[in-house]
Amino acid sequence: MSVQKRPPEDDGRDFANTAWSAPSYLISGMVIWGGAGWLLSRLTGVDAFIPIGLLVGLGLAIYLVYLKYGR
Repeated sequence: MSVQKRPPEDDGRDFANTAWSAPSYLISGMVIWGGAGWLLSRLTGVDAFIPIGLLVGLGLAIYLVYLKYGR
């Protein structure tokens, strides 16, 4: 029994996957690290951790998108 390989399809799915995954990295980074900042803010009573968490999450997400798609 031989295994037949399918030819690669170029129907734009790769572009669509890239176009949807980059913003999802940005949103999820802000949600996760913003949530961590909110939790830390609730525990300590310092409101500055929420924007710090959002900025850290955004920065790490931008770096991750750069590593995955920018090189």
